[in-house]
Amino acid sequence: MGCNQILDRYIEQLIETSTPQAPAWNIEKIRAGKENTWNYIDGCMIKALIELYEITGEQRYLTFADDYIDFFVQDDGTIKHYNPEEYNLDNVNAGKTLYKLYDLVGKPKYRAAMDTIYRQLETQPRTKEGVFWHKAVYPNQIWLDGMYMAQPFYMQYELSFHNRRACSDSFHMFQVVHDLMRNPLNGLYYHAYDASRKQFWCDPVTGLSANFWLRAEGWFAMALIDTWELMPPSMSAEKDEIRKMFHDLIDAMLPYQDEKTGMWHQVINLPNIAPNYLEESGSAIFANAIMKGVRLGVLGERYYQYGRRAFDGICETCLSEYDGQLALDNICLVAGLGNTAHREGTFDYYMSEPVVKNDAKGVAPLVLAYIETMHHDKLAGKRDPLAPSGVCSIEDPFGGYTPGINAHKGCE
Repeated sequence: MGCNQILDRYIEQLIETSTPQAPAWNIEKIRAGKENTWNYIDGCMIKALIELYEITGEQRYLTFADDYIDFFVQDDGTIKHYNPEEYNLDNVNAGKTLYKLYDLVGKPKYRAAMDTIYRQLETQPRTKEGVFWHKAVYPNQIWLDGMYMAQPFYMQYELSFHNRRACSDSFHMFQVVHDLMRNPLNGLYYHAYDASRKQFWCDPVTGLSANFWLRAEGWFAMALIDTWELMPPSMSAEKDEIRKMFHDLIDAMLPYQDEKTGMWHQVINLPNIAPNYLEESGSAIFANAIMKGVRLGVLGERYYQYGRRAFDGICETCLSEYDGQLALDNICLVAGLGNTAHREGTFDYYMSEPVVKNDAKGVAPLVLAYIETMHHDKLAGKRDPLAPSGVCSIEDPFGGYTPGINAHKGCE
C-alpha cells in the first residue's frame, strides 16, 4: 500500500531527527529559536505515536513516546517548563499522553503528573457561562481550540479518579459552545467567543469572532468524538447530545469538501475567494474525526468515504520528497485572536499566517487518520480496497502515488 509505506517512512524520519530538546516537528519553536518546553504540539504528536504503537505493536513507538514524556515529568509529578498559573488550556493537551503511558509502562510519576495538570483545571478561570477561559492572557474567552486541549483530559480524570464527580461539568461546556458559537444557518462554529464583548475582534452584540477557521473547527470535532468515546453508558442522555452535535457538524462540513482532493479550505465557507487554500492540518483532523466516528458507530458506514477521501487527497497533494527527505506541506503554522493588532479574525488575517512543512499540528492528525484506516482494514478483515496498490521502491518511492504540493503563495 503505497501511501502507508510513505507514512511509515515519514514517521521514522521524524522520530530519528527528534529529541525532547529539539523535536523536528515543532516548527514554531524552531522558527523562534527557543528552547523546547511542555506544549500542546508535542502532545499531539506523542499521543499519535502511542496510538500507533497500540495498533501496530511496534515497541519503538512506545519507547520513543515514553522517553519523550519522561524527560519533562519529574519524579514528584511536577513538569519541567510547565507553569499552571498561566492557566493555559493548551498546556493540558500533552497531559492526555499520561493516561496511556501510565497504563503501559506504570511509572508512578505519570500518575502524579495527572494530578499536577488537574490542579490547574480546578482553579481555571471561567466565563460567566461556566466555560474555562482559553488562557489567562485571553480573559473571558472561549476558543474552539481549548475544547480539544482540555475536555478529553478533564472527562478522563473525572472518570478515573473522581467517581464521575464533574463529568456533567465537562458536558455543560459543550452545551454552552453549541448554544453560543454555532451558526444556525450553516451549522459551523465560529473560532472564538468573548463573554465580555470587549475584544476588538468580536462582534459587540454576539461576542463572536468573524470567521470559520478550519483547524479550530477540527479541534472541536475531535473534542466531541474523543470525549464521547470516554463517556460512560450511565451518561447515555449526554452522549446522545454529544453524538448529535458531532453528527450535525460533520454534515455541515461535507458541502465544503473539495471535490478533487477531498480536503477543506483554510476559511471553510469561502473556498472560491483568493487566496484561500486547501489546508492540510484541518483536513487531516476531519479525516481522522470522520473515520473515527464511523468506527465508534457515531456516524454511519457511508461517511467513511468522506474521511478516506480527505486522507488520500492529503497524501496525494501534500506529501512530497526532495533529496531523499519526505515533507508534508500546506500546514497553517498558527492562527489566533487578539494579543497583537493584526489578529483580528478577518479573512485576510487567516490568509496572512505562514504556511509551513512538517509541523505536528498537521503531522499528528494525519498519523491519527492513518491509524483509522488501519482500524478499518482490520475490521474489514482485509486490506482496504481504497488504498493505493503500488509497492514502494527506489524507482517508485511513492508506490503508485503521484506526490505533489498544492500551489500556494505561502508554501515554502
